[in-house]
Amino acid sequence: MRRLILGLCLLAAWIVPLSVMAEDTRFEPPGDESETLVIGSVTDLVFIEPLIRAFQRANPSTAVIYRQMTSLDLYAAVADACEKGEFFADTVISSAIPEQVRLVNDGCSEPFRFSLPPDLPDWASWRNELVGLTYEPAVIVYDREGLGQDEVPRNRFELVDLLRQTERFRGRIGTYDIQSSGVGYIFAFEDASQASTWGRLLESLGQNRAQLFCCSSDVIDGVRTGRLVLGYNVLGSYALARQEEDPRIGIVFPSDYTLALSRAALVSRHARNKRAANALIALALTDTGQRLLSGPSRLLSSLNGPDMLNRLDTGDGPSAEEAAFRPIALSPALLVGLDRAKRKAFLDQWRKSFQADGGE
Repeated sequence: MRRLILGLCLLAAWIVPLSVMAEDTRFEPPGDESETLVIGSVTDLVFIEPLIRAFQRANPSTAVIYRQMTSLDLYAAVADACEKGEFFADTVISSAIPEQVRLVNDGCSEPFRFSLPPDLPDWASWRNELVGLTYEPAVIVYDREGLGQDEVPRNRFELVDLLRQTERFRGRIGTYDIQSSGVGYIFAFEDASQASTWGRLLESLGQNRAQLFCCSSDVIDGVRTGRLVLGYNVLGSYALARQEEDPRIGIVFPSDYTLALSRAALVSRHARNKRAANALIALALTDTGQRLLSGPSRLLSSLNGPDMLNRLDTGDGPSAEEAAFRPIALSPALLVGLDRAKRKAFLDQWRKSFQADGGE
């Protein structure tokens, strides 16, 4: 009896932390269940559900468990399971692409069992173990009722000028909390290396006591409700989908440059269902998968994303055709931003910029 109780306690100790971090959603198979596919991901379920449904139509005996977490929690859980040689998910899909590259680099993935499309851009894959499924620009979102059309910043230079009106915008600007968001960190780190305006922009965010959020959806909600006037470095996929529901949301593709990342997928080395994991990723790269990603979810596809963006009418700011898109390549170069010393120095600079001006 004592051993049974101890075993149950140990089991509970293992289950509770995972249940706190992860939100599991189960998709019952259309037919008789014979296998299960576990997906570890950061993507909001509503955006990826069409792909899951299409996968189950082609694989009617496969149940799907969608395990959603924040990007850094997902990375930590996958890395820990990998180190211990344990199962966590069959496939991992995340917008925190430096962490995905690290997982591949650390031997936590295995080569794909299908051929990648010949027209896949070079920046969208690495070592045949990591592939970018989407094409998602980092955009500026704004409240059309709170910002006049002639005030909409078309690039970072104009954004810095606009934010000089601190009495007007204090507490009403939103962006990622880069300490807790992997995608927020990579966008900020890339800005620091590519934008001559980075220092001034960071200072402006601090002076305006920018509100920090874990997720793009939270920033967009703030703009939609009028609590925020503007959001910086928001995932364009989420913003485009929300704009179709609420015309109050305006979107700007900065004309100086617009970063774009590709939500990357890998097959876990310790996957229990490697067949289904490969089948799901392969499906996302087919014509059907591209239509699903580029449809209402607006995740767009790494194969046709730029073309799709050029056809969109997003509002008062520069069109996608005017943006100088800079895709962030899946490569070992991304590991530089994860170097412990560099990351600490970068986050220290970030914190000081906000703390010096009373930011949160």
